[in-house]
Order: sequence, then C-alpha cells, then structure tokens
Amino acid sequence: MGPSQDERFYTNLPPNMVGVAALMGEPGRFAAVPPDWHVVLTDVKGSTRALDDGQHHVVNLVATGSIVAALNIARAADIRVPFFFGGDGATLIVPGSLVDPVVQALNRHRDNTRRNFGLDLRVGAVPVADIHAAGHALLVAKAKMSEDYTIPVVLGEGLQYAERIVKGEDFMPPERQAEEAALNLDGMQCRWDSIKPPRDAQEVICLLVTFADPARQPELCRDVLKTLDGIFGPPQARSPVSIERLRLKPTIGRVLREVRARLGRADPFDVAVTWLRTVVGYAYLRWVKHGRVYLDGVTRLSDTLMIDGRISTVIAGTRAQRESLVAVLDAMEAAGGVRYGMQVCAESVMSCYVRDRRNDHIHFVDGMGGGYTRAATMLKAKLARA
Repeated sequence: MGPSQDERFYTNLPPNMVGVAALMGEPGRFAAVPPDWHVVLTDVKGSTRALDDGQHHVVNLVATGSIVAALNIARAADIRVPFFFGGDGATLIVPGSLVDPVVQALNRHRDNTRRNFGLDLRVGAVPVADIHAAGHALLVAKAKMSEDYTIPVVLGEGLQYAERIVKGEDFMPPERQAEEAALNLDGMQCRWDSIKPPRDAQEVICLLVTFADPARQPELCRDVLKTLDGIFGPPQARSPVSIERLRLKPTIGRVLREVRARLGRADPFDVAVTWLRTVVGYAYLRWVKHGRVYLDGVTRLSDTLMIDGRISTVIAGTRAQRESLVAVLDAMEAAGGVRYGMQVCAESVMSCYVRDRRNDHIHFVDGMGGGYTRAATMLKAKLARA
C-alpha cells in the first residue's frame, strides 16, 4: 500500500511559478500543515564554542546529516517533506507515519556525533497539533526557483515556536526505542574546498531576518526579498557558488571526517574508496561532459535562500552592496518591523546530498567559520534587548 493522501500533503502541493517575493503577497497559495504532522529539529549544542575551536566543517556536516537521514527515510516511503538547513542544525516537517523512524535515526546520528566528534546534538519533535493549539500558524507553499529546483516557503511562527520548545530547559527528548531505526546517510558528502566569492563579488554575507508582527510577516518578508533582489539581483545572480570557484579537496582528513559521520566509524576500506572517488572526481568534473553538467547543477541546486517564517540566506556581493542593504535593514529595524543578524565571511562552505549526479542532488551552503550561527548570535542579542 502506498502513502495516504495526508502523508502526501507536501508531495502533492503544486509548485508556484511566481517569484518568492510575489508569492509572499498571495497567502491563498499557502496550505496549512496537517495537525498529525510533526516538526523535527536538530541543533548542535554549544555550536559557537565548536566554531571557535575550528570545527565549522564538522558542525555543518552534522547538520547536513540530520537532513540526509530524514530524507532517505522519506524517499523509501515515496514521500516528500520540507526541510531547512541552519548551519548548526536542521528543521524538517514530516507526517506522523515517519516521525518515529526519523527521530530514531536521528538519535543514532546523535550518538555517532558525540562518539566521533565530541559534539552534543539536540533532537526533538513537536506535533503540529500542539503548535496550532498554542495559537501559531504553520502554512507552507512550494516556490519553483528553476526548472529543476523547488523550495518550501513557510508562513507563520509555527517553526520558531517549535524551536523554542525543543531548545527549552524543560524539554524532554523523545524516549529511546529498544530497536531503533537504522541510520542511513547514503549520499552525504563534504568534499568541496571553501569557495571564494564569484569574481565580481568581494565577500559572502550570511543574513537572518525575523519579523516582530506575525500579521505583517508576508508584507515585511516581501519587502526584504525585494530589497535583496534590487541590490544584489535575483537568487541565482547573488549566489556565492560559481563554477569557476568550485574545487574538490581530496584530503584524507576531510574524507575521514565524512566517513566517520556517515558510518559512525572510520572504516579503512570505505575511507580509501571515498578518497579514490574524490581524486577521480576532480578529473571527471573538469574534463568529462557529464561532470561539467554536474558542476552547472551545483550552482543551480545550492540551498542559499530559506524562508521558514523568517529569512535565512547566503549572498555574494560587494562591500557597497552590503552597506546599501544594512541601511535599508537598519531603517526597517528602527521602525520596529524586523530584527536581523548578519555575518560577513571571506568564503562559503558547502556540504551535499547526492543521489544522482545528473538530476538528483542538493547542496547546503554556509559562510566560512559558521556564518549562520554567528549571524544568529547577533540576532539573539538584539532580540534579548528588544
């Protein structure tokens, strides 16, 4: 028996061809997430300290693994689920039929993370029914960014409410199962060198924007997105990922880190095979036709804009463009409509989920040194003073 209609809620949502900013002005295109779905979150505790210790690649890899573990379970069930990468964690919205196996797999991912890297991964799930009962909206739509790339767009404060619960001092993590689901991180990769901005840019900007009034969220989100488009150009034009800057980095240390995260141990055979594939892949990507097609896909399928009730984005631009953006955001902040956090980085970093190099891969982008996490630190300080 295949998935039910309720399980296929997100799978069956039609993609919207309008731009993301225009989509925010049409709330009728959004649908309420069913009450028997769950919000699943992961978060690396003490991530700022880990970044200060030079573990930014590990933190990003652990966050990526959270998404890969859940997507592999959803894929096996022929179900699509929305997900959001946060640099030091991830958020997914999953049907009730998948929440137990997803949480169980993430518990194993948490164990591997602690054992291999000494990091503590928080794992939690909040029923959408509880979010609704607390008076928070959670609506989602699909935005078609290109012919082969669609992103989820969320309205409402539901995901932020779930995040506050899971990160709260009195949150009780899900009980461990005697026989927990297997952890499948097939497709997870982290083999790219840090990426310099495109040649016409000077820096990488990680930006987080929240909205003070839920009723004005669509309007203010649209205004911020239009500002980004006006200053930097559309998402593809302002992406920090460009073909000419992409370089594989087949070091043993990087490969060892990936294998330990994926398998939970440093299997020598798998380390050798992964390293060899990376070395061969360098030539494949540069000189084989399908490799060049994959590189083009990397630039188009990089996850650089997320809207989960707030805006999270990674942008490449010039100092003058950033100063123009800051002037607009400062004015919006002074008017009480938004709060923002920003981190400027020299380069970006990327981790990947690759099922098929031709047409089934996605790439998670952050600023070098933990850009999203450091932008969040700035934002939290502002919110604490508000």
